[in-house]
Amino acid sequence: MSEAKKIRVTLVRSLAGRQKQHQNNVNGLGLRKIGDSREVLATPENLGMVRKAEFLLRVEDI
Repeated sequence: MSEAKKIRVTLVRSLAGRQKQHQNNVNGLGLRKIGDSREVLATPENLGMVRKAEFLLRVEDI
């Protein structure tokens, strides 16, 4: 069985003044402040959250 693909997401822009949905998506990925990075599985749910707020994030394949 192959391992699930992972991505690293990093918050690069502030959440101040953003739509509540964008804030919730970023918080759901585990990012709290600028510069925070998390490794998450590339599931459809996580990719959807990344796509909604991609202008706030830097995304890298692992």
